[in-house]
Amino acid sequence: MNIEKYLANQSLHSYALNFDPTQKDLIRITDPAGHPMGKYIPIPSGASVDQNGTVHFTFRAPGAQSVAVQGLGGAFSERISLCRRENGDWIGTVEGIPAGFHYHDYIVDGTRMCNDLAPVGYGDFRAINYFEIPDIDSGFYLLQDVPHGTIRMEYYNSTVTGRCRTCFVYTPPGYETHPEKRYPVLYLQHGGGETETGWIWQGKVNYIMDNLIAAGQCREMILVMNNGYAFLPDRREHPARGAIDLVLAKDCIPFIDQKYRTLTDRRARAVAGLSMGGFQAQAAALHFPDLFSSAGLFSCYFIIKDHYDDYTELFRDAKTFNSQFDLFFFSTGTKEANFYEQNLHTIQHLKEHGLDITYFETPGYHEWQVWRHSFRAFATKLFRSFS
Repeated sequence: MNIEKYLANQSLHSYALNFDPTQKDLIRITDPAGHPMGKYIPIPSGASVDQNGTVHFTFRAPGAQSVAVQGLGGAFSERISLCRRENGDWIGTVEGIPAGFHYHDYIVDGTRMCNDLAPVGYGDFRAINYFEIPDIDSGFYLLQDVPHGTIRMEYYNSTVTGRCRTCFVYTPPGYETHPEKRYPVLYLQHGGGETETGWIWQGKVNYIMDNLIAAGQCREMILVMNNGYAFLPDRREHPARGAIDLVLAKDCIPFIDQKYRTLTDRRARAVAGLSMGGFQAQAAALHFPDLFSSAGLFSCYFIIKDHYDDYTELFRDAKTFNSQFDLFFFSTGTKEANFYEQNLHTIQHLKEHGLDITYFETPGYHEWQVWRHSFRAFATKLFRSFS
């Protein structure tokens, strides 16, 4: 992958606030006749990456006494002090951060702050900055010159939560121009601390789908991304995963099937998610086997039995399990200390007992680079068993 071309790709500089960031400021001047007018001037990016993988940070705080930058963990967790320039900007560089997606904070006089010069997403239950280091296998999630699908935001009423909810829906290229065609559907859940928008802005799932479809590497399908924080009026939902499995089954799936040209057989419906969304996907798939024939669990604990759920009988009976699922996919980052070893042991145990589980691992921590690769691997295998 050409690093210079990678760094110039628009998809890496677009985020929830701005598809094409201006990196401009406006100063007030007067024209030759003395009339007031504005003039645009360039401003630096808050977090930019050069061809050597060095990250350059800039934070504007003229009155600050100290400014530092710090990642949220994984391969970038050390706090780095920035240096003050005469114009009030604080700057610094960091080398050696490995490839991947990196949330990070700015600490100004001891207080955590967001940098309005750097990309902003929603993570860790707040607005938060991030940057990306080039990956040699990055092309699959970049904006490319291929036909593009469409993303819509839909509103629907939930009988489960008693509230109006929204979901984002990706339809593949050609959906609008082929009214005779129907599509399988993947319901896709985000992780804890993030929202459904993460799959678009951080995960770049629409570009992944566009590129896979253009290359003939996956089936055309509809994606539905729901906010995972679904709570019952009496607050008797599962304390960790909420009630999104009920929302999907009772409210969202009927809504999507009514409004979109879907294939409504269970074999044409799948559910997947990352971290918290992985728990939710497992619950949806196992609680509603009449609705889902495939499931993808990325970076979460594989639950066989806990205080709330007991799937022991299902996982004990390989014949029943294998007949129920066309694809049961599980993935982990090799540096996810809280998941990797335990899940590897569990998956190996289940496969030895004849359960048809597809396992995928990729280098990385509990972050979006792992989940992008996981999603790609899952999508290429999904809905392949029927015509």
